[in-house]
Amino acid sequence: MEPAQPAERGPVPPPGRTTADTDTDLLAGSDPAAAAPAGADPDVPPPGAGEPVARSERSPKDMAISLLVLLVPIALVFGFYRIFLGADEPVVIDPAPAVAQARSAGAFEVIDPTGVDDGWRPVTANFNGADGSATLRVGYVSPEGEGVQLVQSDVPAETLLPQELTADGQPQGVIEIGGRTWQRYTARPGERALVLLEPERTVMVVGSATEAELRDLADALE
Repeated sequence: MEPAQPAERGPVPPPGRTTADTDTDLLAGSDPAAAAPAGADPDVPPPGAGEPVARSERSPKDMAISLLVLLVPIALVFGFYRIFLGADEPVVIDPAPAVAQARSAGAFEVIDPTGVDDGWRPVTANFNGADGSATLRVGYVSPEGEGVQLVQSDVPAETLLPQELTADGQPQGVIEIGGRTWQRYTARPGERALVLLEPERTVMVVGSATEAELRDLADALE
């Protein structure tokens, strides 16, 4: 005969509880450690049950204050940059090297503003002597803050004018400035031009400045 197998044993109840109590807990699917305290009414929910979870919500006023705290330092830095570091001021350059290069090329007689108001600030200067032609360009910011270009070139006028003034540029009559006869021309939208047509060169003062400012610059050319 085979030796008798020991009978399977059920869960051993903790001290102070009977096997019946343990069976009841298992059938109910509950953890004995999480059971309700002795003497508690099963029909009464524990304290805090069913209460909504408190949310931490910020009022519009709090959000506005937080945004203001972020924006104020940015505004201070931006204001300092503009006022004390001259962020809106154009970068002034010295056009003398480009002018000297144009004179050395000898393609045409170069004229330069002399005695012009200090409000005229040169910001660009370039001489191009390639392809058998020569063009000197000097860009200015006028005293009223407008952009003006002084262009001197030996490129034929019939080619140069459409390039600089667009094909729609049209003569608007003549004007005497500094002993020279200039042509008034239309140009790109918002711009106007004064053009000096000579056999060996064409000189243009063109930009968004007023005609009075263009005349001032043309009159200073020597």
